[in-house]
Amino acid sequence: MRPRIIAITGATASGKSALAMQLAQQLGGEIVCMDSMQIYRGMDIGTAKPTPAERQTVPHHMLDVVPPDAPYTVADYAEAASAVIRGILSRGKLPLLVGGTGLYLKALMHGLSLGVSRSDPAIRARLEAIADQPGGKQQLHRMLSQVDEASAKKLHPNDLRRVIRAIEVYELTGTPLSQTRQEEAGEFTVLPLAIRMEREQLFARIEMRVDQMLEMGLFSEVKSLLEAGVSPEAQAMQGIGYKEMVPAVQGILPVEEARRQIILNTRHYAKRQETWFKGEPATCWLAAENALPLAGEAIAAFLADTQHQAKE
Repeated sequence: MRPRIIAITGATASGKSALAMQLAQQLGGEIVCMDSMQIYRGMDIGTAKPTPAERQTVPHHMLDVVPPDAPYTVADYAEAASAVIRGILSRGKLPLLVGGTGLYLKALMHGLSLGVSRSDPAIRARLEAIADQPGGKQQLHRMLSQVDEASAKKLHPNDLRRVIRAIEVYELTGTPLSQTRQEEAGEFTVLPLAIRMEREQLFARIEMRVDQMLEMGLFSEVKSLLEAGVSPEAQAMQGIGYKEMVPAVQGILPVEEARRQIILNTRHYAKRQETWFKGEPATCWLAAENALPLAGEAIAAFLADTQHQAKE
């Protein structure tokens, strides 16, 4: 029987961290951060990392994993987080995945097959060079149609990233992406608990969070990263809050305009997160105003079912 673990997830600024802290203290849990930006060192304010006091109160893992100029993949996260989870379980503690990165959750819930997780920079570069030519997007789409008609019918030629990925998978595996089993049974059985908050309240919290980040020194944090040699094109610098603040630090954009863009992009991101978690059938939704007791009930039932199966 696969070990059972809990995920506290949902849209950004919906209260995941606060709920996780309460649950961890009540249940003797340890937090495994599930955020694609919090894995970077030196990026604290714009990622809303747990405070030193919170980390001292409850053990936190998967923070500050790599420097901000290093690439980091979903497969990297799944491997490292799985090892951390096994360690927590071995200590008799309850792992609590906390964050809103849906692909990280998917990798831990369902696993990633080798054929889909592999990548080849040379293939990518060749296909991207084709895309840069006049009519290149249409040419790539025709190439995809020849090897994976089902995927080509689903993808628009302008969806360049997915078109390239589908061709790459075929060239790597010899199997069309549409016929590749992308999901496998993961190592763990996960109960995803997602906080649902009224849109107006969520947007107000997002605006408040952005203002807090600016007050805490987001501008200075981005400035320090650039001065340390981190490229504006680095993967880490594409995160919301950083990509908008870079031109402000460079004197190209007023800080107030960067603030407006951060708020707008965060709102759009929150909508995408909600859509993603609605698409995961296992998601258990918690009303924000009653999240703690609802989470407690769901977790108790989930873990009791584990004990029942073990006895059988």
